[in-house]
Amino acid sequence: MAEATKKAFVTGHPIAHSRSPKIHGYWLAKYGISGVYEAIDVAPEAFAEFLQTLQAQGYRGGNVTIPHKEAAFALAKRRDADAEQIGAVNTLWFENGELWGGNTDAHGFAANLDEYAPSWAANGRAVVLGAGGAARAVIHALKQRGVSDIRIVNRTLARAQELRDRFGAGVSAHGLAATGELLEDAGLLVNTSALGMHGNEGLSADPRRLPDGAIVTDIVYVPLETALLAAAKARGLRTVDGLGMLLHQAVPGFERWFGTRPQVTAELRQMIIADIGAIK
Repeated sequence: MAEATKKAFVTGHPIAHSRSPKIHGYWLAKYGISGVYEAIDVAPEAFAEFLQTLQAQGYRGGNVTIPHKEAAFALAKRRDADAEQIGAVNTLWFENGELWGGNTDAHGFAANLDEYAPSWAANGRAVVLGAGGAARAVIHALKQRGVSDIRIVNRTLARAQELRDRFGAGVSAHGLAATGELLEDAGLLVNTSALGMHGNEGLSADPRRLPDGAIVTDIVYVPLETALLAAAKARGLRTVDGLGMLLHQAVPGFERWFGTRPQVTAELRQMIIADIGAIK
């Protein structure tokens, strides 16, 4: 008897831009799995009802992106420790008939740095630009890896202070005016803000203020080399682009839904880079 087709999804509003179907479709083909991974556009007012119908439609789970991550956090019956700490859910699955929510963004961030800048956590002091949902995942990852001095810089100081209060010891909040001084003894600079994306080009910080040996990473991956990464590279610093975070965060969900832990390969990366280039 033929194996039943395993079904998973990604949902957001809008969702047509998502590259998750390409990533999971690549793995399904590579590992010869009878499965489908679909992009489903769900408006915020329909999201709760959408979740209630998942099992009836045969879905094993799926990914959740903007603007549903906080709603998924609230609606999941149970949540893993990463989701609890970050306060958002990007991955859903069923266990014993109950809907679980998890967050794999911290895993994706750390795994990307592990691949391209091994021993990155030993660089010590970190400056995080931005105080949105992505910053929460990055701060969680930094704390998990033992970084004990994390400096959040944000245009709206109150938002940075909220994250400082959420994550506690070793985390400080600062306004934009403090950026240059904070960089002078930092070993890691992380941009989680929208600065650098197509349509919002700009330099979120000046990497010339960083010491030799510092690492600069940007979670933005369109364009692949942001203005920040280009400036850091010109300064002679090690840089890590944001595409690996997208690829690595997809690994745990695929394993839960389809039963195989996939590998992030150079072939997969090049496929997504080609896709990014095709839509410019």
